[in-house]
Amino acid sequence: MNPAQVDAYLRRLGVPRPALPTADVLRELHLRHLQTVPFENLSIHLGEEIVLEEKRLLDKVVGGGRGGFCYELNGLFGALLAALGFEVALLSARVYGDGGRLGIPYDHLALRVRTVEGSVWLADVGFGTHSHYPLAYEERGEQEDPGGTFRVAVSAGDGDVAETDLDVVRNGKPEYRLEVRPRVLGDFVAGAWWHSTSPGSHFTRSLVCSRITEDGGRITLSGRGLTVTAPDGTRDVRELATDEEVLAVYRERFGIELGSVPAVREFA
Repeated sequence: MNPAQVDAYLRRLGVPRPALPTADVLRELHLRHLQTVPFENLSIHLGEEIVLEEKRLLDKVVGGGRGGFCYELNGLFGALLAALGFEVALLSARVYGDGGRLGIPYDHLALRVRTVEGSVWLADVGFGTHSHYPLAYEERGEQEDPGGTFRVAVSAGDGDVAETDLDVVRNGKPEYRLEVRPRVLGDFVAGAWWHSTSPGSHFTRSLVCSRITEDGGRITLSGRGLTVTAPDGTRDVRELATDEEVLAVYRERFGIELGSVPAVREFA
């Protein structure tokens, strides 16, 4: 990522170029990313190709004002952090599903980030509802965050656990199992392909566009259903009646310009 691309990305986030890659800078970048770049799967249902290459992701997220899902958001955020001087490792995770079952290999991409002070953090701007700030990677106790109570715990014994695997837990419920071996973005191509084409992926079965609001709440558009969640957890849910209303929400609340309302595609 060259300096001009870094500056354009930071303008998208509304953050000035930092002097040093500190923990405070990481916290600000993480929160601003969640507030300005939506978690969305529209490309899957618009028939747009998802390409895990830095230039293509910059064109989509920075040039096109779009969002994406974990591989795109964390992949690109990791490249930004590295360009700013942070030490970044891409980590693979498997997401816990119904009944505690783990998803496919390379199910999720998260980031391990080391700052100039030497502190190490788990950054994740691509999991939808998650922590607003990075989590202390080496802390094994509870961590309070506006998004909930989190814990990064050593995984325990089901016969499919490496000694170094970690479970990321939110409000007492495991969210994903993290492998600590560093990966490269190309390792996640098969996972991205599966999630964008398989009928077994929840991304192919529904539409989602979501971000944290400036007051610490959340706004989510799923099809025509609009949910605005206040910081105290109360929710206002309504159905949008017209295409014009749906397109206006994409444009005014997410900064996404669309020519027509997306619809869920059929994946056989």
